[in-house]
Amino acid sequence: MLDVSVTNASGARYRGQREMIASVQKALKGHKVSNAKVDIVLLSDSRIRTLNKQYLKHDYATDVITFPLEDQPLYGEIYVSLETARRQAKEYQVTVVNELCRLAVHGALHLLGYDDAEKKDREAMATLENKYIVST
Repeated sequence: MLDVSVTNASGARYRGQREMIASVQKALKGHKVSNAKVDIVLLSDSRIRTLNKQYLKHDYATDVITFPLEDQPLYGEIYVSLETARRQAKEYQVTVVNELCRLAVHGALHLLGYDDAEKKDREAMATLENKYIVST
């Protein structure tokens, strides 16, 4: 069973919950995962900055942070900054829903073992993100 949920802890209104869930489920199915629990949590820039500083020692807001909690069955948390997603959507000239889906899938790919430290890895992840996003 693929249990994907979205929690809005940002304090702001948003759209795209259904699309984020469907995109992450598509990524999991595309990697032959049939049993997983993934929690997507939307945060403000200030809250994601706090997480980034506390856990990754980076003192800045970021767009997405992923915490793998269990391997079998797959269980993890994906934290997405709604504020950053809105800015990036404008920058990339896509809808906010599309950008939220991209960030959720990016987090899911990290849960699946992908890394984006090298340019070639970032490019491979971007290709997969585009494959799994269900929103335009």
